[in-house]
Amino acid sequence: MTNTPLGPGTALLVIDVQNDFCPGGALAVPHGDAIVPAVNKLIAAADLVVLTQDWHPRRHGSFASVHKGKAPFETIEVAYGPQTLWPDHCVQGTSGAAFHEDLMTDRAALVVRKGMRPAVDSYSAFFENDRTTTTGLDGWLRARAVSRVVCCGLAFDFCVAYSALDAQGLGFGVVVAEDACAAIDLDGSRAAQAAAMAKAGVTLTTVASLSA
Repeated sequence: MTNTPLGPGTALLVIDVQNDFCPGGALAVPHGDAIVPAVNKLIAAADLVVLTQDWHPRRHGSFASVHKGKAPFETIEVAYGPQTLWPDHCVQGTSGAAFHEDLMTDRAALVVRKGMRPAVDSYSAFFENDRTTTTGLDGWLRARAVSRVVCCGLAFDFCVAYSALDAQGLGFGVVVAEDACAAIDLDGSRAAQAAAMAKAGVTLTTVASLSA
């Protein structure tokens, strides 16, 4: 590994910078579009870039609209445990599922699509929410001698945090560029997930420290 923060041995993991998670989208993260310049700065500096993309079939089981009498942001119990219900979002092939138009996607070596199984949601880039089904990203990174992962994107307190914690649990060194993320902050979830990541050994840092 080199001393370059985003050089060989490190993968930049850009999480779900998609239209539905930006202002005007179906599940907009406050100021979600404002992080795009910071994310692009990291992409420009990175040796290896991976993008993730929520890619739900219509009537996905995590959508409140498929559960009679339920509203977005309520929680239900499913086979794998608690599941937050969401507005319909990032439906396969729709403009909402597309990457933000200003995101630098050309340098991506891989796009990991998640949430494709109708009955299982997927926050993490590494595991679906049943915690047993893998996306294959772990093996793909190891085949390229990656030992460190830098995470950014949307949302800090859901898909970014789940991805960072899973990467740490799999034995990668993990850094989250906090100012290249935006949070939903559902019932204090931003602070709770920041604390969980710090406790697990994830480093929270800034874009400036990584892209110099």
